[in-house]
Amino acid sequence: MFTYKTQIRLHDTDAAGIIFFANQLVIVHDAYELLLEKFGFSFPQMLKGGKYFLPIVHAESDYKAPLFVGDHISIKIKVGHIGNSSFIFEYEIRNRKRLVGTAKTVHVTINPRTKTKVSLPPKLRAALEHYARKS
Repeated sequence: MFTYKTQIRLHDTDAAGIIFFANQLVIVHDAYELLLEKFGFSFPQMLKGGKYFLPIVHAESDYKAPLFVGDHISIKIKVGHIGNSSFIFEYEIRNRKRLVGTAKTVHVTINPRTKTKVSLPPKLRAALEHYARKS
């Protein structure tokens, strides 16, 4: 399972010093980007003339406990589903061993020129399937 580690920074929090709700999705997106890089798919490559792009078409996030400036967290990502043109990532956010949040993102593969759905590229499908078996 892929694990991304980070720390809650001041700019991640609201006036009460607790993580601002939208920033939980920002942090899981950071983890998502690094996992794609591990698969060999970077956003710079996709944005500079790639044949497909992977927008998020649905995102949800649940908060189980507050996070504060300085908290060290880890985000674990697993593949929730692989479809013809889409896939789902599920995230667990932990502060030490305590589950403090969960999230889910649904991604659809599109042609960047036409903005229409296309099948998952074989190399990406293979990476997702391989990762799903290891998780």
